[in-house]
Amino acid sequence: MATNMTSTTDLPPLPAYSVTVAPDLISWLPDFYLSIIAPTLAYWVISIFFHVIDTLDLFPQYRLHTPAEIAQRNKASRYEVLRDVLFQQVIQAVMSFVLGMTDPPQYTGMEEYDVAVWATRVRLSQRALPAMLNIIGINAASMSKNMAVSHPLLAGVLAGGHYPFLTELAGSGGIAVPTFATWELLVAKAIYWGIIPALQLFLAVTVLDTWQYFLHRIMHQNKWLYTTFHSRHHRLYVPYAYGALYNHPFEGFLLDTAGAGLAYKVAFMTPRQGIFFWVMSSIKTVDDHCGYALPWDPLQHMTSNNAAYHDIHHQSWGIKTNFSQPFFTFWDKLLGTMWHGDTSLKYERSRTRAQEFLEAEAKKASEKAQ
Repeated sequence: MATNMTSTTDLPPLPAYSVTVAPDLISWLPDFYLSIIAPTLAYWVISIFFHVIDTLDLFPQYRLHTPAEIAQRNKASRYEVLRDVLFQQVIQAVMSFVLGMTDPPQYTGMEEYDVAVWATRVRLSQRALPAMLNIIGINAASMSKNMAVSHPLLAGVLAGGHYPFLTELAGSGGIAVPTFATWELLVAKAIYWGIIPALQLFLAVTVLDTWQYFLHRIMHQNKWLYTTFHSRHHRLYVPYAYGALYNHPFEGFLLDTAGAGLAYKVAFMTPRQGIFFWVMSSIKTVDDHCGYALPWDPLQHMTSNNAAYHDIHHQSWGIKTNFSQPFFTFWDKLLGTMWHGDTSLKYERSRTRAQEFLEAEAKKASEKAQ
């Protein structure tokens, strides 16, 4: 149990708090194991969804490539892709295990106190308002007096966060102490529960995008790195969902696993924020390799980095462009590596060649049979 009083008497006292280990998100599954399982589970749920669409050919009008292209152009078998993806996910699970072992437990019980700390900062920030208004010729003190009866809260803001009418009884003796205005607590809650986690997520996404862009680009610029490691991923000229993590194990660890772990640490995320971030990253990676431009898929429209964007990078004519992944495209834009121009004729030629090749192979097989 801890209690904290603010040093300045006109500030509301901070509430007492008592911390305990937060209960697991799922009562029968510890968060430690959830962090290991959830990204892989998300990967395969989305992959199976697209595999069913692919196998049953449910939305041919939204395909980026035809089945003939998958059969003719890809240099890795489905078995090879599945084997390497499963091995990559074992590496990810080990990384999650290590991070989970080094992370402190997630506690609860300080939320009300932390919100009050932010409310105190909101109160203190108001003290600069009168001086700022005076600079532009507005007499904040006079306005505050005029509004004291009709708009007491606004008058308090203009007075620099002075609310003598906001008090509550505290302690066994019923002593009147200052309290926060409702709007101050609302702003504090918005900062604590919304703005700070959003900024942490933004930072993690930016770190991951930056890490992957430059490593990915180096893998293409250095012939040895490309031949030794990255060329394996490009055996899939026609990407499909569960091939998203089809990589050389070393590249997969460096590019995906280490990058996501670093982003999590740099953003000072809690373990539960980490679970969300890793699941989101897994789903986005699968979606970027799904081979479909589905108009009702929200991930296809959240950013311009989607399946159609990344698919260009998998083509022989676009392999030196569109390095950004998995979320945004700002590095491609800033460094001039974004593909520009129409791709429809190039895709049409690929479809035609693949179809002609399969027809020729079928004809040869038929002639041999005769």
